[in-house]
Amino acid sequence: MKKLTLLLFLSLPLMVFAQLRNGLVTDKNGHPIDGVTISLRHADSTIAVQLSKTGLFSFPQPLQGNYVIALKAIGYKNLMKRLILPADSVIIIMTGDEKTLDQVTVSASKPVIVRKIDRVIFNVENSIVASGTTVWDALAKAPGVQTKFDGGITANNKGVVIYMDDKPIRLSGEDLAAYLRSLPSDNIAKIEIIANPTARYDAQGGAVINIISKKPKGDGYNVTLSGGYTQATYSSYNPSMVFNYRQDKWNVYGNYGYSRRKKDHTESEYVIFDSPGNYADWRNEKSGIRLGNANSYKIGADYNMTKQQVIGILVNGYNGASNRPNSTLTTIFNNHAALPDSILQTQNVSNGQAGQYSFNLNYKIKIDTNGRNINVDLDYVPYQNKNSQQVDTYGISGNGSPLPDQYHIFTPSDQNIDIYSGKIDYTDKFWKKWTFETGLKYSSIRTRNSFDFYNNPASGRELVNNRSDRFEYAENISAIYASITGDINKWSFEGGLRGEYTRTNGKSIALNTNSQNNYFKLFPTLFVAYKVNKNHEINLHYSSRISRPEYWRLNPFKSYTSPYTYLEGNPSLQPAFIYNGELGYTYKQQYNISFYLRRVVDYFSNITVQDNSSKLFYDTQRNLDLSQEMGFSASFPVKVFRWWEINNYGQGSYRQEKSGYLQARYDYRVWGIYLSSNHAFTLNKALGLKAEISAWYSSPTIQGIYKLAELYDVSAGMSKSVFKNKGTLRLAVNDIFYSNVYRINVNYDNQRNGFVEKSDTRSATLSFSYRLGGNPTAARKRTSASEEEKKRAQ
Repeated sequence: MKKLTLLLFLSLPLMVFAQLRNGLVTDKNGHPIDGVTISLRHADSTIAVQLSKTGLFSFPQPLQGNYVIALKAIGYKNLMKRLILPADSVIIIMTGDEKTLDQVTVSASKPVIVRKIDRVIFNVENSIVASGTTVWDALAKAPGVQTKFDGGITANNKGVVIYMDDKPIRLSGEDLAAYLRSLPSDNIAKIEIIANPTARYDAQGGAVINIISKKPKGDGYNVTLSGGYTQATYSSYNPSMVFNYRQDKWNVYGNYGYSRRKKDHTESEYVIFDSPGNYADWRNEKSGIRLGNANSYKIGADYNMTKQQVIGILVNGYNGASNRPNSTLTTIFNNHAALPDSILQTQNVSNGQAGQYSFNLNYKIKIDTNGRNINVDLDYVPYQNKNSQQVDTYGISGNGSPLPDQYHIFTPSDQNIDIYSGKIDYTDKFWKKWTFETGLKYSSIRTRNSFDFYNNPASGRELVNNRSDRFEYAENISAIYASITGDINKWSFEGGLRGEYTRTNGKSIALNTNSQNNYFKLFPTLFVAYKVNKNHEINLHYSSRISRPEYWRLNPFKSYTSPYTYLEGNPSLQPAFIYNGELGYTYKQQYNISFYLRRVVDYFSNITVQDNSSKLFYDTQRNLDLSQEMGFSASFPVKVFRWWEINNYGQGSYRQEKSGYLQARYDYRVWGIYLSSNHAFTLNKALGLKAEISAWYSSPTIQGIYKLAELYDVSAGMSKSVFKNKGTLRLAVNDIFYSNVYRINVNYDNQRNGFVEKSDTRSATLSFSYRLGGNPTAARKRTSASEEEKKRAQ
């Protein structure tokens, strides 16, 4: 190969004219070097930049005079060479840089899980089982994080707000899940789980999960290409790329990902309608396919106006389409009969298209070298979601004769959201060890929703006005915060106070309702740590936060999935208030144990209601009285051998939930545990061969009237570095025992129902990534003005 490349290089001058048309860059042994960033400079200007391909490069522009050519590559010393052009050809030899190679090795060997005093960091780029899949799949591998069948996400039993590079994602529920499934995990550097956010963060949500994307670092062009293929019942795939160009005062970066997803979905459900003189047992067997494809993209640019000032623009986009064909077989047994009284067959096809864009303008100025700076962000986020659903139900009696009143409906819906926000932050440092932060923020959200209900008989569609609706929702939040951080001898302090004034207004045309809510709340945070000595530290934390309902929970539309089942929101939902207290101990800055108490007042949840007379079964939203939990959590990393590292995490809790609901009250209590263990193996360092085993277990728990069965997951994988450590090949098997299956039961008052849902979580993934140019690292953090509103959109 070396001889062939050299022969090709030497013959090229015979086929071209003057100028620098033919360049070759090699190592000291004459091997061509791929992916070298080559800059051609004249005076103080950069004329052109390109990457070498199998060592070859060229500058075909008309060139004449004295020039400087600069070369940069990972593992080699930077090189600058003077040239007099025109010239037909040039051969440049680069020498290896052992120091750079050592730095690359250290960077690549970061542990999969890192625990700090205020957060847990899950290094996705170093996890075999989380690579080559989607961000949604990677979240489920993060310690303490659970993804739910309905698109919900929790961290250490807390509701969360999802951020992407310090900017919240304005989606929730199934739309949030669809968006995260569209993002390749190979574009992600790490996931931060922040259990107790400071006053700088919006007060929304119990915890924050911040997803940090990769961004190549270094001058010139840098590109990383990735792709993954997943086989479950059906196949899915997701190619992606990350790029960066940095030169002089400019830095341009971005990524693109495409996902094609096909998953099997099954559900077994029962509802027992029991009223005086009337008993019916309904059994539903649902089967369907979840089809989806999506494009996600980001492009950003930073310009360093001076050494103290930088201005940047960032654009994120997402466009996705989904198709969900489902078939449900309903068998009805009346009055304890052994044979069914009737059988219903329902075909349900749902189609959707969603698109979201996010535009951010950022300006930052460093006032002095002591740490004083001002940061300004302006954001605009438009979002649109179009859905349609066709439902057809046919029935037969126990003797096989067709039932009358067949059911055929068509329900299109449309949602548009516009979010405007702006914020300014000021940071000052004094007395060398103290930092003061303060800021202002304003956000304005407008949502417009339409829902049409059509009877769809063979004669043509008929609009049903009393089942159609228009719903508008507006929310305005003004916020101010201040915090101070510092050290006094062995003591460390961080205190903050955030005030938020919220105004909301929801209008339903069909219901003729107008729900308004105005309130101002203060949210204090306090963190105190005492360092006994270099090995022992004690810390105390307190915070209060708010959980505002996601927009889809407020929407009153009734979405029918069969003649007897539907889903609806509740525009009268009120926010929930969260109070957290925690006492912790840290040994050698590695081993942590903490005891916590958490109380949630007026928390809201989806609940099911069964009408035992009409046989209707529906899912709605409402505020419940109280949810509180006390317990402990502990983390303890273990390095068994130099080649085997274990990161363990455990949580034990005692949980109580109580409220009035329907015509009775409940007071449920349960002991629970959550365990996770991640094992990383370096099988052969010289060959770049690694392995990983990840496992977690969650005991039975409660959520409102729901009783959830235990869950567990075991996944494993191997990886191999190839192409001189520029490429990585991975093979992972997820949910080996197919145990991540949701089982929920309700047995309360006259409500008896439940279901088992399987979402095709057992799969095998083969993925590959290849780096051109520099080494990708975490993107520059920029906290935009668009805070938690992304999380709450749908």
